[in-house]
This record gives sequence, C-alpha cells and structure tokens, in this order.
Amino acid sequence: MSDVTGSLTSWRDGAARQAIVAFVSRACGDGPDHVPVEERVAVFDNDGTLWCEKPLPIQADFILRRLAAMAEADPELRERQPWKAAYERDYGWLGQVLAEHYAGDDSNVRILLGGVLAAHSGISVDEFEAAADSFLRTTQHPTLGRGYLQCAYAPMVELLGYLKANGFSNYIASGGGRDFMRPISEELYGIPRDRVIGSATALEYSSDDSGGTILRKAEADYLDEGPQKPIRIWSRIGHRPLLAAGNSNGDIPMLAFTQHADKPFLRLLVLHDDVEREFDYTSGAEQALEQAATNGWTVVSVKNDWSTVF
Repeated sequence: MSDVTGSLTSWRDGAARQAIVAFVSRACGDGPDHVPVEERVAVFDNDGTLWCEKPLPIQADFILRRLAAMAEADPELRERQPWKAAYERDYGWLGQVLAEHYAGDDSNVRILLGGVLAAHSGISVDEFEAAADSFLRTTQHPTLGRGYLQCAYAPMVELLGYLKANGFSNYIASGGGRDFMRPISEELYGIPRDRVIGSATALEYSSDDSGGTILRKAEADYLDEGPQKPIRIWSRIGHRPLLAAGNSNGDIPMLAFTQHADKPFLRLLVLHDDVEREFDYTSGAEQALEQAATNGWTVVSVKNDWSTVF
C-alpha cells in the first residue's frame, strides 16, 4: 500500500494519468477554470474502486462469517437464506445475487439484505466498530495472500493524496456500510471518518448511566447505491463533485452527477482487466463501460494504467 502523498508514481504515463493531471491543473491553476478550494470535492466508490472486491466484497466476508456463526448456534437458520449459503460456504449464491443486482434484478437482494440487517442487530455502534476494526486488521484475503488492509489499490491511494495536496476534499460514497469503513478510512485513505458516505442501518438511542448507547436495528436506513449516491452526496456535502471514481453499474448516477457547465470535471471508471496481479472481470460494469464510451468518461485500466496494484 502506498503512503498518502501528492505523487502519482504508481500510475503509468498514459491517457488516464494525463487526464488526471490536466484536470487538476485546470481546476487548481490560475487560469479561467480556477475553482475555489471550498468547491473542490472528489467522491470515490470503495469496493472495486479503492480496494479489492473479489472474490467477494470484504464486508460480505465479515457478514457471512457472522451469519455462519448464527446458523451454527441455531440449526433452524441453516435452511434459510442467506444463513444457508453462509453456513455451507456457498459463496456462489452470494455472487449470483450480486450479479442479479447489477443486472437490475433485486428479488434475491432483499433476502440477502434481511440477513445482513439481522447479522448485527441489537449491538451497539461501538461494539460493531470494534468488531469491524478487528476483522479488517486480522483477516487475510482468501486468494491474494495479504491482509485485507493491504488490499487497497496503491494508485488510488496516491490519487487521494494528490488531490488532497491540491486542496481537494475527498469523500467515500460507497454502497458498502458506512460504519464498516469508518474505523480505517483515515489510516488507509487519509479520509476522515466524517467524510465517509455509505449504506446505513437504522439506529436507536437508549439512555443509561454511561451517557447512553446507540444500538443497531434490524432495518435499513438507506442503501447508498445507484440513484441514492448523488442524493446522499448532495445531502451530505452540498456540492456537485468535480471528480468521481467508480467501477460498476451502481456508480453510473454518481458519475453522471459529476458534470458542470462552468467548471472542469473528471469521471473515472476503474476497469478490472489484470488477471495476473488482481482479477479480470466486467460483470456488473457492462452498462458503466457503455456510458463511459458514450459520455467520454476516463477508463482506468488496472493492467495498462497502474505500474503496481497494491
């Protein structure tokens, strides 16, 4: 993993790197396209954009382990999805659900979401954060031979540092859980926890002698995916971003929202095409790639644009 600095040393000198440098030069220079610092906002998806999402999203591994433990303790759960898939380690079922979701079919996503919400229902936000933090620091990626905190993409971490050095405020806008990412966002990406936008469960406050406890409920607050991404970005930041980076169909509205009539802007779409160093797949990104070709988004090839991946 690269340090958070103002360099782009892990980027090869190609069209993607040139587009980034040209964009920052226009937005931060003294010319007519200069953008005030307070308006320099960049937003990034997380899974598959800032860190690895295959063979399954990192948070999915965290949740499936919890569901498997629940099924171990309660045999009745072993016949219900998603506990059944978790208990039998049928990760193919989860992969199929995600593939259906990116294709526009959410019938099984609702079943999965029910398990996701039940997995950590009733525990405090402090307990959840401690569990997420411990998992991320101690668990190995199943195929890459590295810990999960070593699965952030070095070129993207460098890009975050490069933007920060040029006065940008970076935000995560992920379909993943906000509270799952917060414990490590500053350390891993240089993004403060208050700039993490992601999916969230409903919460409730319980008064006690220690100042009160916030508990997670078995219901969703919102799913930060698709059209919700620009809505959450605007609700949270109050600015249309100048730069957005994503990698899937779920990022299309966020990338489309990053458009200005009077300011420079840049949309980046990460293409996973490097089977030797990471993974090679376009499933779940087919529409995004079509949009990129039609609307002039900058496609970032893992194979061709990054000299190193991790």
